[in-house]
Amino acid sequence: MPWNPQDTMQLRLEFVTLALQQEIAFSELCQRFGISRQTGYKWVNRYRAGGREALGDLSRRPHSSPNRTCDELEARVLEVRSQHPAWSAHKISRRLKDQGLQGVPSHSTVNVILQRHGCIGEKASEAATAWTRFERAEPNELWQIDFKGHFGMLDQRRCHPLTVIDDHSRFNLVLQACCSQDTETVYTHLRNAFACYGLPQQINADNGAPWGTPSKPGELTELAIRCIRLGIRMSHSRPYHPQTNGKDERFHRSLKAEVLNHRSFTGPDQVQAEFDRWRQSYNFERPHAGIGMATPISRYRPSARAMPSRLPPLEYGPDDQVLLVGWNGKVTFGKHRLRVSSALHGLHIAARPSSTIADAYDLYFAHHRLMTFDPNQPDTR
Repeated sequence: MPWNPQDTMQLRLEFVTLALQQEIAFSELCQRFGISRQTGYKWVNRYRAGGREALGDLSRRPHSSPNRTCDELEARVLEVRSQHPAWSAHKISRRLKDQGLQGVPSHSTVNVILQRHGCIGEKASEAATAWTRFERAEPNELWQIDFKGHFGMLDQRRCHPLTVIDDHSRFNLVLQACCSQDTETVYTHLRNAFACYGLPQQINADNGAPWGTPSKPGELTELAIRCIRLGIRMSHSRPYHPQTNGKDERFHRSLKAEVLNHRSFTGPDQVQAEFDRWRQSYNFERPHAGIGMATPISRYRPSARAMPSRLPPLEYGPDDQVLLVGWNGKVTFGKHRLRVSSALHGLHIAARPSSTIADAYDLYFAHHRLMTFDPNQPDTR
């Protein structure tokens, strides 16, 4: 991962934070970020000596002042609100505490301050609706991927924001301004995330292209095939139930409220610059209500499963019946012709006796079960 001038500060901070967690070997982490061990140690040592300011020319106010007055604290509340107009009183209060300020008012007092200055209406919080939250127990157990709805840019092109969220921590792994939704575009950015953060156990997406096949539900796409070959389990949201990818949907609402609303962009470069700026704030500074007002980086750890240099070969067991998928996405199994997926053309799948249905067979591509075939009921998948 090259450290481009536009995102150098973000990458330095991200690298140092992950390095201090000591979850991944230091040399492995340096390799993922595309820097030498010497450079890695330099930035870690600078951070230990001087904090964030030592990583670059960042302007930061002192974290605490024993002589701070109530008026000054109120001014800080309004300052954070002006920087983040969509943040709630809870987030503002937590952010001021995270900055080390003394005597930070409670979120209810912050709410009163915001109301007094006309920043919010008295019923602004009524739109918030509680619901039961489900999350994975550890980082990288599940990533959620999706495109946010496109918007037009002044250069007459459409921007399709590609987003990837870690389910456990809400850490944003990919936020990319794309002008295309094709497989190569998505896989390029996924591959960069794999190289930096390692491989997740599972990725969940909706049923649309390029990760799903709306016209042929259940069939694999080229993008899904690549992920499966890396040992990643692929799953899809139930049709017409976008809340299955709820963490990413919530991220999209925050992105819209805090970055995209009432804005015009000249082109993808300007969009990406705003995305990079906001992504650092979201991951490192912005308290998240879904994780107890913690920041996503405080709960995220990189995966120990490193991205291989090439896709591993397909291997099946000695008792498996190995079948070659034809050009039309079908295989010949005994006297039967079964359709699996045209994207599997030229690849091998395996048939093995079903463990649950007598005389039936499960068809697998790598670790992914494609279908269950019962010769007595040929249409059973």
